[in-house]
Amino acid sequence: MGDAQEPDIELFVKAGCDGESIGNCPFSQRLFMILWLKGVVFNVTTVDLKRKPADLHNLAPGTHPPFLTFNGEVKTDINKIEEFLEGVLAPPKYPKLAASHRESNTAGNNIFAKFSAFIKNTKPDANEALQKGLTKALTKLDEYLNNPLPEEVDADSMEEEKVSNRKFLDGDDLTLADCNLLPKLHIVKVVAKKYRNYDIPSDLTGVWRYLNNAYEQEEFTNTCAADNEIELAYKDVAKRLTK
Repeated sequence: MGDAQEPDIELFVKAGCDGESIGNCPFSQRLFMILWLKGVVFNVTTVDLKRKPADLHNLAPGTHPPFLTFNGEVKTDINKIEEFLEGVLAPPKYPKLAASHRESNTAGNNIFAKFSAFIKNTKPDANEALQKGLTKALTKLDEYLNNPLPEEVDADSMEEEKVSNRKFLDGDDLTLADCNLLPKLHIVKVVAKKYRNYDIPSDLTGVWRYLNNAYEQEEFTNTCAADNEIELAYKDVAKRLTK
C-alpha cells in the first residue's frame, strides 16, 4: 500500500469583530493548535456569529464553532474531536500528542472558573476573596510546573532541591494538555490586567516560564486571537465594581 491520501479537514472557528480574523475562543484555539501540531494539511474558516451563512447553518444546525469536517463528516463535540484526531492522526505518520503524565491533564483545570468568578463579580467587598482564589489556583499550577517530572530527576544526583526547567506541562513538547490550558491562561492574563488591573504574580516563575515559552511557539501565537479581540469579548462580562 502506498501513502494513504491526506484527509480532507476543515476547521470552523469563531470570527473576530471584523467578521474575518480569529475571534476570542479558547476552544477554537485548542482544536486549531492540535491540528497544527499534528502537521496535517487543513483549512480554517472563521465564522461570523452575527451573520452565520446559510450553508454553514445547514452543515451544523444549532452548533456554534468550533467544529470540523473530516472527509465530509461533521464533528461538533470538542472532547470527542480531540480523541478522534489523536486516534486517526496517529504515528508513524503523525505525532502522538497525549500527555505522558496523567497529572498534566488536570494541572490548572480550575483556573478559568476562578478567573470567571473574579471577572464577573460586581461587588467590591467580594473582590479581594475572589482575587485570592484566582491567585491560589495559579499558585497550584506554578507548583506543578516547578516540580520536576520523574524523568527530570537524576536518581544518582546528591542535589535534593531541584526546580523543573521544562517548557510545558508534560515536558519540552506541547501536548493536548497545553492545547487545553494555554488558550485559557492567556485570556486570564490579558483580561484580568485590562479590567481588574491584576497581573499574574511575578513570583510565579513556573507560570511565567510556561507562558513565555508558549509565546515562542508559532502553534500558539498563530492560532491566538489578538489581545484587543480578547478584551472586546469581555467588555460586557467584566462589569464594573459598584458599591
